[in-house]
Amino acid sequence: MAALGTRWLGAGLASLLAVVTIGLALTGRLQLYINPAQAWFTVGMAVLVLAGAVWSFSLPLGAESEHGHDHGADLAHDVDADHGAAHRPRRMARGASAAFVAVGGVAASAVAVAALVLPPASLSVELAMDRDTGTPPLFAGADEVVLGAADTSAFGVGEWSSVFATATNPDAYTGQEITLTGYVAPADGSDGGLRLGRLVITHCVIDAQPASIPVSVAADAAGDYPVGEWIEVQGVVTADAAGALAIQPETITVVEEPEDPYEY
Repeated sequence: MAALGTRWLGAGLASLLAVVTIGLALTGRLQLYINPAQAWFTVGMAVLVLAGAVWSFSLPLGAESEHGHDHGADLAHDVDADHGAAHRPRRMARGASAAFVAVGGVAASAVAVAALVLPPASLSVELAMDRDTGTPPLFAGADEVVLGAADTSAFGVGEWSSVFATATNPDAYTGQEITLTGYVAPADGSDGGLRLGRLVITHCVIDAQPASIPVSVAADAAGDYPVGEWIEVQGVVTADAAGALAIQPETITVVEEPEDPYEY
């Protein structure tokens, strides 16, 4: 029984998670957890894990611990024979360790089975707002900072958030047409308006950073778009007298949450 448990905690759980990973990739849902650019590496590692698990079945059940068990048993026998009751705490520690491993195994099994059974889900808008510190995301979703980019046609909320926060020449961006989709984030201050937000992922959901940009609408109009609702904004980039950039919307359309709600 112990040998079977050891095999499950090793090859069994690893295989289960590898199958889940490959299944998510085949159904196009792996991007809910990692940057699509990292998918090839993740899937490759999952295939290697499955290959190793298959190879592990060529070993007799219990072979994983045979070598260490024999020497451990001999050493424990010698120590107990020499020192008797003085080493009872050591035996108690081994028992406690076994209990800890058992509890950990149950917890790990529960997580792995949940990953297999439960449908994948994106991070919530509420979590994004909890993480929002008002600062633009680091690197705006990329590993390299690109300065002086002339073509903003492919910019998302993350890139525009960095531009709005750091632009030293606002006139270079004013008048540019923009179409962006994101969730409604709380506006800063009491001057009305709303903010368009999106979660930006560099590698995986663990490093997800919220980004948001201001949309210039009247306070009463902003009330038509509750926080957390997804909208598409079409408009132009404008700058106020102080040089602060914002989107002057031409249309604001309520939309469903995108199948892939993140930017990368």
